Amino acid sequence: MPYSLVSAATLGFDLVRLPAGRAVAEVLLTGLGADESALARLAATHFCRGLDRDQRGVRAVRSRRAREMAAAVPHMRSAAEAGQGGGDRVALLVAQLEQGTIGDAPTLERLLREDVLGHEHPLRGRTDADEWDEAADVLADAAVGFWAAGVLPPLVRRDLTAAFDRALDAGPLAAPDTWGLGPAADELTAFLAAVRDLDEAGRARWRVAVDENRAGHRPWAAAMHEASWGAHVSGRIRALAAAQLLAVQAFLDGGFDLHDGAAGVWNAVAGCVQAIVLDDLLGTDAVAVLRAPGRRVAALS
Repeated sequence: MPYSLVSAATLGFDLVRLPAGRAVAEVLLTGLGADESALARLAATHFCRGLDRDQRGVRAVRSRRAREMAAAVPHMRSAAEAGQGGGDRVALLVAQLEQGTIGDAPTLERLLREDVLGHEHPLRGRTDADEWDEAADVLADAAVGFWAAGVLPPLVRRDLTAAFDRALDAGPLAAPDTWGLGPAADELTAFLAAVRDLDEAGRARWRVAVDENRAGHRPWAAAMHEASWGAHVSGRIRALAAAQLLAVQAFLDGGFDLHDGAAGVWNAVAGCVQAIVLDDLLGTDAVAVLRAPGRRVAALS
């Protein structure tokens, strides 16, 4: 399944279950919010800077082989195939949801190059083409390296992510005001801060709220679709994607694990984020469905 910015919550579902999913979110947030200075810093760390032709060829081969190894990240298709021929179907479903990703490294890289850094990026076409391509390469390598951190040998992973890490050493590469969150910024910031600061009792309240709301999965899916469509027609796709990526980081900082991600807690958090960012566009029923888990958590506090 290809990723898209309009369905960033689906990407988030994968990221909260990957060992370095938080870092992937950081790479994508950087791409979404990069200004001229950030692009220049990224380009300056490009792996081909200072290399001769033969050295660049060697580096290209290493990059290609690393991407081939990244294909070993478990996918839901491979998890399903491994379980064919018998066994506990419930256990298989849990394994698929906990370990198998919906997308893969090639679809992630396409998302970064064609959507995050696509024609809707405010600096696309206004920046030196070579510098833009170098910055894109640095971000793409880092995204793939962090995505596949669980299966790549450490040296191979570092080879892909080192340039991005060097650029980040000088300070953040994107700031909140570059993501276009608009009027939702204050409420979103407060909500994510609350998720980030959860203790064990707070995480337990979210799990209870999710368990109580399982019967509402179909209305939740419809409400999420309504919100994604609203983002599309209103031109807020990039803002909503940034919000969901920030939610990935808050979710993981708050101590949730891959089981929570697979068991519905991520979906509940992502639904609250959709409602916050697009509250002015959604119908009252959709808002009620998406905000229900958060309101139940507040009631349990």
